[in-house]
Amino acid sequence: MHRRSFLKGVLAAGTFSILSPGALLGQSKSKKDKVRVAYIGIGNQGGHNVSVFEQTGLTEIVALCDTEIGAPRTRGTLKKYPNVPQFKDFRKMFDKLGNQIDAVVISTPDFSHFPATIAAMALGKAVYVEKPMAHTVLQMDRLMAAEKKYRVVTQMGNQGHSEGNYFQFKAWAEAGVLKNVTRINAHMNNPRRWHWDEKGKEYFKDIAGYFPKEKIPDWIDWDGWLSVAAEHDFNQKYLNGEWRCWYDFGNGALGDWGAHIFDTAHEFLHLGLPKEIVPVKIEGHNPYVFPQATTLQFKFAARGPGLPACDLFWYDGKRNLPPEPKGGGDIEVDASIPPPGGVASNRNTKAPSPGKEIYTSDGLIFQGGSHGSQLKILDKEKAAGMKLPEVPKSTSNHYKNFLLAVLGEEKVRSPFSVAGPLCQTMALGVIAQRLNEKLVFDPKAKQITNSKVGNELLAGAPPRPGWEQFYKL
Repeated sequence: MHRRSFLKGVLAAGTFSILSPGALLGQSKSKKDKVRVAYIGIGNQGGHNVSVFEQTGLTEIVALCDTEIGAPRTRGTLKKYPNVPQFKDFRKMFDKLGNQIDAVVISTPDFSHFPATIAAMALGKAVYVEKPMAHTVLQMDRLMAAEKKYRVVTQMGNQGHSEGNYFQFKAWAEAGVLKNVTRINAHMNNPRRWHWDEKGKEYFKDIAGYFPKEKIPDWIDWDGWLSVAAEHDFNQKYLNGEWRCWYDFGNGALGDWGAHIFDTAHEFLHLGLPKEIVPVKIEGHNPYVFPQATTLQFKFAARGPGLPACDLFWYDGKRNLPPEPKGGGDIEVDASIPPPGGVASNRNTKAPSPGKEIYTSDGLIFQGGSHGSQLKILDKEKAAGMKLPEVPKSTSNHYKNFLLAVLGEEKVRSPFSVAGPLCQTMALGVIAQRLNEKLVFDPKAKQITNSKVGNELLAGAPPRPGWEQFYKL
């Protein structure tokens, strides 16, 4: 990493020597009692994140960083904040303004979450990173270790983790309402970018390689965009969210939506890591892009009283619907989250809203949507005879919760210690999709024991020359 000094300084200093006491405590207050924030990734979701963080009234924008700074996807944000310093390279941003930053918000593509996140943590910055928190199981391991080592505030951007579903699931699980769960069906059946019959995307049918090389335009830092990923020739078709289609860059529908659908079940049922991942159905398997439809079975071991062995089934694909339970119907949609594709849908149109059904050995079935949507008990007679605990109201949304944690006033609800095993579960599912084979996983050793290729994919491709240093932090 010649011509950049910040990583060399971190490695040479032994890291802790450069951290302030406030950073170690997760209480990086600015003089105005506002959190000084730098944003890495300001187009699409990144631009939305800038706006919602600013709406809290608790932030001061220090820097705006994007590998496409000045390109159409970033202009809206730049126009709102014309006097804020702009960068294409987060390493240069840290070099120049590192001592003015309390927290970093990272909204880049899945595969590039890791380097910016771990670099910020090593510099003592609190980090909010979009889901999934990283691209590979190894990267997630390193971020969880860094959270312990650097003792900074971390939050993953599964926003429903600060809304009604979070508090309801927590209260019901602690009160014993949600116990003896043996099966969870989680589903996301809306059209995705890689579906063959989506208008303009026929090129994904039977695709046999990467897109052809195009001239790199001057409005993008292609080396910075690729970051730790393997070398790829530039092509505009990878940009503007199209990276989600490719195993090399994204984590598919599972990585995109799983953290919004079964996140609370994973946390409060203490699922941990699965012992097996079985591809029950892979329709349109391709080694480069995600399948047209997927059903995965995650097998979790028993965890103790009231926590028996549990199978989590994941369904994606437009016609790959889960079995509809008796009494099931339209799923509540979180009003604060626009449905994928922009049009609300339900079971009657054969495209149910993203959600989940939770089955217990006691015969109870719970149904709920994604994000903050709350659960309902499908058997109304059984529900009427149950004593349900009071569900507390949220004191802050996900963005404010993060900022208040940086200011030392709250605890984050989706730190890496919680989000990490959830994201690793999803990343294991992506490997099963990619290989289209059953995986046997040792949760303690964190090794896939029946597939050499699968085990190698836990780490992913080696970082390109010049980006290895991030794995030393």
